[in-house]
Amino acid sequence: MIFEHQSVLLHETVDSLQVRPDGIYVDGTLGGGGHAYEVCRRLGEHGRLIGIDQDGDAIQAATARLEEFRDRVTVVRSNYCRTAEVLQELGIDKVDGIYLDLGVSSYQLDTPERGFTYREEDAPLDMRMDQRSDRTAAFIINTYSEQELYRIIRDYGEDRFAKNIAKHIVKAREEKEITTTGQLNEIIRGAIPAKVRATGGHPSKRTFQAIRIELNQELEVLKQSIDTMISLLNPGGRLSIITFHSLEDRIVKNRFRENENPCICPPDFPVCVCGRKSRGIVVTRKPILPSEEELEKNPRSKSAKLRVFERR
Repeated sequence: MIFEHQSVLLHETVDSLQVRPDGIYVDGTLGGGGHAYEVCRRLGEHGRLIGIDQDGDAIQAATARLEEFRDRVTVVRSNYCRTAEVLQELGIDKVDGIYLDLGVSSYQLDTPERGFTYREEDAPLDMRMDQRSDRTAAFIINTYSEQELYRIIRDYGEDRFAKNIAKHIVKAREEKEITTTGQLNEIIRGAIPAKVRATGGHPSKRTFQAIRIELNQELEVLKQSIDTMISLLNPGGRLSIITFHSLEDRIVKNRFRENENPCICPPDFPVCVCGRKSRGIVVTRKPILPSEEELEKNPRSKSAKLRVFERR
């Protein structure tokens, strides 16, 4: 299958970076290179883009897509949490912009053997963003305790039937190892009341999301990366992040706010004595959302939110 992905909030994200022709920019989730292509179009001969992605298929697709800009693009297979190390290895100290698109790509969702989708009956339970990793979703499903499964489905999937789903998974695997998305779908379906299944969307959506987040440590990576990325920006440089669910958005919103106003002094203190200095400003007081036109063209953009921070 060809690596295809409709870049969400494409122009809003690239515009938010205020790309300078001679600037240096980092795409931390390169994907198929959609956002990167638009950034490269705005770069001059002295500008530079560093594209990072942990997915080997994405690396191959983006490299081909950005071929016409090869003199100003460096593609690195890694996780965006290693942005500082990647830049150090390239001899780069500071950059003028960093952006992340945290969504699962259309290619990953639409390629059954990657195991991300709950709509395929015979796909393997994989869900690895980086296929060099040994652990798959099947490992989590078949080895985590009932309490651990309950925790991740409750916290990362925000599913009100988390306890029952975890119970059904453990009971089913005692009889037979769970290895496919079809098996897991049937188990989840049996754990959710028929009345809810009829009206609440696909019953597996939240559990699959939870397992994927746990497997790829998506929230931990995001939490650990934002402060570092802000520190890598030149004055006036911007960090733009597209999120796709409330847990991600909450992390971005809170980290941006704390970087803007890190003071921990009691409100009644006349002057700050904690010594914590603001590192910039939150550009987006409210997140930027997809337009009606984009929602019509790409329904998968429905939950996307863009937030932007500027280094000062």
